[in-house]
Amino acid sequence: MPRPLASVVALTALAVIACKEEQQPEKPQHKAARVAAPAAPTGVAVDSAKLEIFGPLPAAMESKANPLSEDKIGLGRMLFFDARLSKNHDLSCNSCHDVEKYGVDGKDVSEGHKKQRGTRNSPTVYNAALQFVQFWDGRAETIEEQAKGPVINPVEMASTPERVVTTLKSMPGYVDAFKKAFPDDEDPVTFDNFAKAVGAFERKLVTPSKWDDYLKGNKTALSDDEKKGFLKFVEVGCPTCHVGPLVGGTMYQKLGKEKPWPNQNDKGRSAVTKSPSDDMMFKTSILRNIEHTGPYFHDASAKTLEDAVKKMATHQLAKELSDDDVKSIVTWLKTLTGTIPAEYVKKPALPESTPKTPKPDPK
Repeated sequence: MPRPLASVVALTALAVIACKEEQQPEKPQHKAARVAAPAAPTGVAVDSAKLEIFGPLPAAMESKANPLSEDKIGLGRMLFFDARLSKNHDLSCNSCHDVEKYGVDGKDVSEGHKKQRGTRNSPTVYNAALQFVQFWDGRAETIEEQAKGPVINPVEMASTPERVVTTLKSMPGYVDAFKKAFPDDEDPVTFDNFAKAVGAFERKLVTPSKWDDYLKGNKTALSDDEKKGFLKFVEVGCPTCHVGPLVGGTMYQKLGKEKPWPNQNDKGRSAVTKSPSDDMMFKTSILRNIEHTGPYFHDASAKTLEDAVKKMATHQLAKELSDDDVKSIVTWLKTLTGTIPAEYVKKPALPESTPKTPKPDPK
């Protein structure tokens, strides 16, 4: 029997609704959104104020009085390695300041002419041009002035300004090199220009390290242990003397300020100034590459870096450090070790001697 029209319409409407419901996409279930909590600080934090008294190394240690040029630097490199500038042709600047060994020879006191020995340890030439003065007692203001000293010291290279100039003028290769390095000079081969050329070479003996990366903003350049070592270095009071890009080399300081230094034979700067008030005053050491520049102090009285740190704490700060504190400071000091610029310090070919070149003199 046929269904009433109303029933048919109702069934049809229900079927349409059911069909639409099946075609509707499933609504996603709303979950509570997870809000990430702020990350807790990790690692050792160093207050930036503690870093402001240091600073990274420059690319070169420029001088208005001695502008750098490739010709001057190249000449200076040859002169730095040339043993013929010494009286007996057996010593060069590199003999005591070996640029392949972080600028030192590792000896308590270097051997000079006729195996003579001086009275002070030879400091490194790396980064040295940035110091406020040169030599332990500050008797030279610039690296150029310093370059003259060992050459004419009778205990060291034992030559004279006149002999140096005669030697250089005897070799056409050097005469040409001086003309290129000092093109405006009527007579370019002089003892002053010898010093300027050596100084130019040394002004680029720069060894940046991970410490510089850290100072420039790379906060992952140092490990937590290295940062702890730096903070201990500051806490103990070491920056009283060791500040600036070199971490030292910016002032004179009395050695044995709080406790007399055991070796009183060398009175330091007073030998230059003749003033008793300068007794035991020495230029503070630079700490760059200190890991590799021992033995330490003017008298080489510390053979290890750990011993040097202890001595400084005792005699300069009146503090006795624990072995753990010393170890921590040394861990940071090693971040000051840079990379030797192998290509820059590679020994060059030297001009050939001529019959006019002065012969070795062992006397």
